[in-house]
Amino acid sequence: MTRITVAKGDGIGPEIMDATLKIILAAGAKIEMDFIEVGEKVYLAGNTAGIAPEAWDIIRRNKVFLKAPITTPQGGGYKSLNVTTRKFLGLYANVRPCVSLHPFVSTKHPQMDVVIVRENEEDLYAGIEHQQTNEVVQCLKLISRPGCEKIVRYAFEYAKQQGRKKVTCFTKDNIMKQTDGLFHQVFDEIAKEYPNIENEHWIIDIGAAKMADTPEAFDVIVMPNLYGDVLSDVAAQIAGSVGLAGSANIGEECAMFEAIHGSAPRRAGQNLANPSGLLQGAIMMLNHIGQTDVAEKVQNAWLTTIEEGIHTYDIYKEGVSKQKVGTSQFADAVIANLGKTPKILKAVSYANSATLHLPAYQRKAPAEKTLVGVDVFVDWQGTDPNTLAEMLKKIQLNGVELTMITNRGIKVWPNGFKETFCTDHWRCRFKPTAGNSFNKENIIQLLQNAVQQKIDVIKTENLYAFNGKDAYSLGQGQ
Repeated sequence: MTRITVAKGDGIGPEIMDATLKIILAAGAKIEMDFIEVGEKVYLAGNTAGIAPEAWDIIRRNKVFLKAPITTPQGGGYKSLNVTTRKFLGLYANVRPCVSLHPFVSTKHPQMDVVIVRENEEDLYAGIEHQQTNEVVQCLKLISRPGCEKIVRYAFEYAKQQGRKKVTCFTKDNIMKQTDGLFHQVFDEIAKEYPNIENEHWIIDIGAAKMADTPEAFDVIVMPNLYGDVLSDVAAQIAGSVGLAGSANIGEECAMFEAIHGSAPRRAGQNLANPSGLLQGAIMMLNHIGQTDVAEKVQNAWLTTIEEGIHTYDIYKEGVSKQKVGTSQFADAVIANLGKTPKILKAVSYANSATLHLPAYQRKAPAEKTLVGVDVFVDWQGTDPNTLAEMLKKIQLNGVELTMITNRGIKVWPNGFKETFCTDHWRCRFKPTAGNSFNKENIIQLLQNAVQQKIDVIKTENLYAFNGKDAYSLGQGQ
């Protein structure tokens, strides 16, 4: 018997959770449940996190969390509970299988069987944003070596366990050479440890186009957080419907299982919603806790129900579907099919679907880190970079000089183009002249000089070399 935490969520959440629990319990799931309240009610009661401290205690004690969709109220100040949960509990791997159910659910891709493995904790989802000038806001994209190594290794281990043949990496490292470049580099390093699994890398834009057009060309795809969030929804939709897809969020200690769709408040309380997405999450949960026989029984019963044409409104289609049913009736149909296997759709076997046990991340010996300059970001209302350069030259130090100004990443000084549109947000790079070194006292002096010259510095970014290799981006056009 495994004790799990359950949250019924908002909107259609309670209906589809009741249906899901009814099915898996009828199939013989050996679980005990602690129910917690999360989401809209908690938010509106004044808790901006959407979850009470005592609920965290229950989740952390039980280690396994089955969560229905929740509603985050509109307006500022409310943080996404999904993102918070994934990061607080270290749920670094988001796994989303996207499989065609042709010919019973409409799809242009009858051979599709793709698993999206999405990094779940960092990237732009760190949620670190600032408005810095009247015209410019920024969001920090954070990519770490531990984050890359954990998710890439998970993707290869998942492929190995499931007998899949290929792992594909999607990044945009032709543009983001430091962040996405690290993800690609780690992918190439780890791929060498799995010689029996084919590996490949695609730039995200053409890779996404290929996946949308020819998903059968892919098997397992591993991606940073934002790309994985977007493309897992695309993959689920082109497979048949976002409403049919479940999601597993896996960490070293805890795991959370859910549908990938939202709370759909307009459909709440009408016995209309399709519980399949949450049921798929629950099946992944059963595999995770070692109840693979129950998971297999439920999945094959669900496939049989789909095959029989017993469909909720969202996938019902005249000429294909046989009976339009509501949420509870769909659950009853799945229960009636427990013990059956589909005749046309491929029956599943979960003999190899127990929890993956990956080694803990081992921190590498640190590289030699050398400070080699600083980018000083300035809020300036002017439009001529040459004028700004003359102002900045007044804060230079002996042995430290202004070498570049960029605006939105494009070099505008020296030798900029008058056609380049500039905002009020300027990156101004200072580096030591030939034969001189650079230190943090230089940065302090530059900032003091800027104050004296009434130059509005909004932030600085130190420029480093690691083991003698520069580790910062050039200006576009340099």
